[in-house]
Amino acid sequence: MSVTKPQGTMLGHPKGLFLLFTTELWERFSYYAMRAILVLYLVDQVDKQGGGGLGWTQADALSLYGTFTALVYLTPLIGGWLADNYLGQRKAIYFGGALMAAGQFMLAAPHAWFPGAETTVFYIGLGTLILGNGLFKPNISTMVGDLYEEGDHRRDGAFTIFYMGINLGAALSGFVVAWAYTSFGHTEIINGQEVFVNNWQAGFFCAGVGMILSLIIQFLFAQKLLGDIGTVPAAKLERERQAELGQTRKEPLTKIERDRIKVIMVLGLFTIIFWAGFEQAGGLMNLFTNEFTDRYIGTWEVPTTYFQSLNAIFIVLFAPVVASIWIRLGKREPNSPVKFALGLFLLAIGFLFMIGAVVQMDGSPDAKSSMWWLVGAYFFHTMGELCLSPIGLSMVTKLAPLRIASLMMGAWFLFIAMANKVAGVVGSFIGHGGGKEEQLANAMSIFAGIAITATVSAVILYFMADKLVDWMHGAESKSDSEEQALEQEIAVTAEHEAIKR
Repeated sequence: MSVTKPQGTMLGHPKGLFLLFTTELWERFSYYAMRAILVLYLVDQVDKQGGGGLGWTQADALSLYGTFTALVYLTPLIGGWLADNYLGQRKAIYFGGALMAAGQFMLAAPHAWFPGAETTVFYIGLGTLILGNGLFKPNISTMVGDLYEEGDHRRDGAFTIFYMGINLGAALSGFVVAWAYTSFGHTEIINGQEVFVNNWQAGFFCAGVGMILSLIIQFLFAQKLLGDIGTVPAAKLERERQAELGQTRKEPLTKIERDRIKVIMVLGLFTIIFWAGFEQAGGLMNLFTNEFTDRYIGTWEVPTTYFQSLNAIFIVLFAPVVASIWIRLGKREPNSPVKFALGLFLLAIGFLFMIGAVVQMDGSPDAKSSMWWLVGAYFFHTMGELCLSPIGLSMVTKLAPLRIASLMMGAWFLFIAMANKVAGVVGSFIGHGGGKEEQLANAMSIFAGIAITATVSAVILYFMADKLVDWMHGAESKSDSEEQALEQEIAVTAEHEAIKR
């Protein structure tokens, strides 16, 4: 049995890519809308019926945030295995999306519905989200790779386009969720003072709606645009392929396959360092924005969650630019490990801007830092992400053996899971409800420590690059057809963005 792939292209790529692009766009809208307000909801001291938060300390909130995001990237290892062996990728996406929508709507349930059990319902909602994400996340990415035959140089371009879909959803989420929790909030008199109570549940509800849209789009168009891709478990396909070749037993991994897996493992370790720093965005940097940043433009105060959209906006704007730079470098284009090293170095530069923000405050908790420090930090973090994240996804699909493709994608997300937990632990060093002066001093130490670690890691990886390329056994080889395909990628991306805008 072979997997039927539908005919026809759009902007030089299979039409199914744009279905997966749109499905992932709304799923990422759902996730990032929730991510943008999770820590803010946890630390909000107001706990009234219909709104408010849970009143946790900043350290506890950041620790929980790290645990949650770690599990979000850990469960894809299980979800990838289930899809490879039993469900197939398509069913895994449906089941996962339904669980994620249910989890978001649990978080959206008003406190008044569960008096005394708000925290319990909150944990159940998070748990449901984690399980659903484990089924959804690795399989949508693997299906992108399955659209292309082995050796098709459009694959890297496809992941760049797919990655732009992720970030369009993420960019939209920060603005929509801010509108929701403020528009449906209300004012109350507490201790003689008028207090505005944000309705965080309205934000979680918007996230649930985004997940429902993702499911509907996939359900309506998957068979037409994807054919049979994702309907048959990969392990079954591999067994049938071996039967056609007269192989009756499971073949062990070859030396080439083992070497390629070693590359995934080594780069995965450096990925932990990158994402442990990068994921401060939703935790420590989010709190820093809320507490210590002058967010006023004239008389208008920029909502905190707007800054969560900066990264995604920069990706949409600069992904074609970065890809174009690789093209213009031609044969001097750096290999994947060197791009990873560059990503780590750019992360370090971003944290120099956060150090500048703390220095500007001169240790005074009453002072506020300029929001432009944050803009600079998010810009360089985004440039680092563009050097590392889409390249990593594409690399896994190129290097992983077919029979364990989803499992290896899950393993890649396992590294990111470790990074997110480390990010939560590092962010929690800001302290358990200490004074503002202590928090500022701790923030300075955290930002400086991440910058130094990222720089040292970048140097080490740079000198390891040649050996890693040897272990890839030709997966990084260059050719004229690749340059032509990458040039087409830039044109396709630019045209697609022009249509969207």
